This record gives sequence, C-alpha cells and structure tokens, in this order.
Amino acid sequence: MKRILLFLGTNIAIMVVLSVVLSVIMAVTGIHGIQTQNGSINFAGLLLLAAVFGFGGSFISLLMSKWMAKMSMGVQVIDQPRSQSEAWLMETVQRLSRQAGLPMPEVGVFDSPQMNAFATGATKKSSLVAVSTGLLHGMSRDEVEAVLAHEISHVANGDMVTLTLIQGVINTFVIFIARIVGHIVDRVVLKREGSGYGIGYYVTVFVTEIFLAILASVIVMWFSRKREFRADAGSANLVGRGKMIAALRRLQAEYEPEDMPGQLAAFGINGGKGSGLRRLFMSHPPLEERIAALEAMR
Repeated sequence: MKRILLFLGTNIAIMVVLSVVLSVIMAVTGIHGIQTQNGSINFAGLLLLAAVFGFGGSFISLLMSKWMAKMSMGVQVIDQPRSQSEAWLMETVQRLSRQAGLPMPEVGVFDSPQMNAFATGATKKSSLVAVSTGLLHGMSRDEVEAVLAHEISHVANGDMVTLTLIQGVINTFVIFIARIVGHIVDRVVLKREGSGYGIGYYVTVFVTEIFLAILASVIVMWFSRKREFRADAGSANLVGRGKMIAALRRLQAEYEPEDMPGQLAAFGINGGKGSGLRRLFMSHPPLEERIAALEAMR
C-alpha cells in the first residue's frame, strides 16, 4: 500500500510540475495550445507538449530515482558500518568503484529474503548501490562481489541516463502520434468542426497511447536486455568471469526475484523468467543466456 501511495503521489506531483513548466514555455514562446483557431493541428504546440511531458517525466523520475528507491524499498544507507558484513560491503564497493574510475556511491541494504541488488541515481557522482539481505546471506562473498561489480558497471556505463533518454524519446513520439490519430478520428471520421475536441478525440488518444506504449516498451526492454549483457561483461572484467558465472548460477536457484517497482526492476540483478511473448517485455535476458554469453567471452 505504501508503494502505491508513493507512486500515485509522485506522479501527481510530476504532472503538476510539468503542467506549470509547459504553461511558462508556451507563454514565453507565444505558442497557444495544440490547435489553431480554425481547428487544425498546431504542430509546434503539439510537439512542445509531447516533448515537455515525454522528456520531462523521464528526467524528473531519474532525478528522484535515488530518493524513490530508498523510500519504496526501505533501503538503509550505510554511513558507519555496524558489522563485519557491512564493513566488507563498503570496502568492496569502494575498491570496485576505484577500479571502474568512479567516485564512491552510496551503499545500502534493503530487507528482503530474495537475492537481488540494484543501482540507481541521476549521475555517476550521485549513485546508489543497494543489496538485499537475502543476497548477503544467500551468496558467498565472491558471488556478492560479482553482483556488486555488475551494479557498478551499470553506473560506469551510464545506463540510467541512457535508458532515460530512450524512454523520453519514445514517450514524446507516443504522445505526439496519439494526438494526431485522435485529431484525424475527431475531424475526418466523426466530422467535428470548429475549435475544441469531442469525446471521440479523448477516447482515441487514450486507447492509442496505451497501444503505442505497449509497442514502445518492447524497444525499451530490448535495450535493457542488451545493457544487462554489458554489465555482466563489466563485472567479469572487474572481478573475473568465474565469479560472475557463479553468481548467476546461484540466482538460477532463486524461485522468484524481488518485486521492485518501475525503473528499479530494470536495474536489479535478477529479472525473473519468461518465454514466448512475455520474453519481449522482460528487462533481463534469461539467466542461462547470460551465463552462455560469459562463457563465450574471450
């Protein structure tokens, strides 16, 4: 329930902020709405609307990602290690970050019996690497080290920003195209005249956005799966291929991955299982494919 309320509250806040930003930009540029006075499409206004909400929502989510992760997953950031395990965790992340040429990220632990970990943050200088208690207790130190190296590789590769840019471009096209389709239905099919739109426009936009968003998510998830292979390879380069393979084999014994919200799920170590059409919407490749890719590395 806490996650749902946090999600709803955050999205309402984002919509309010973007609406204010759009109003200001329109006032400065002199663009008024997505329709001209005779009822035709104002393409400049429509593109501005699509870009503000498409990119704006993605970048605000990125800027809030670390805070959202801490709140939604209950991440306890380690300021001063309280045990040997936490001290080892901090030292390992610091060493791996130094190897990858990165500043030290925040390190945290979240309470979960499942073995998982994630990295998030708006920039390489403000990243967070968090692991579950299940991962710390269920894996050997070599395996945990490999998982940490995988998450550090996500940060080093700039995956959070890249995924945000891709999502922003896709969101912009979805918003833009859906409203053009809605305009055509309203003016050509339903033959509405004058300024303003009828109910047919809004229903069409709603349905088209859902349909296009589903298609677009296939592209986003394809990139996410490719990015996982790169992070696995990055881990192999940092700590050795054998350790990363051992960590992935350990994850194969995990029945269900941790249920992590939205963007965090794409940056977890374990993405679950899938086949058929479901595979197209997976953020992670199957573990056996990741292991095979590592075994084929030279």
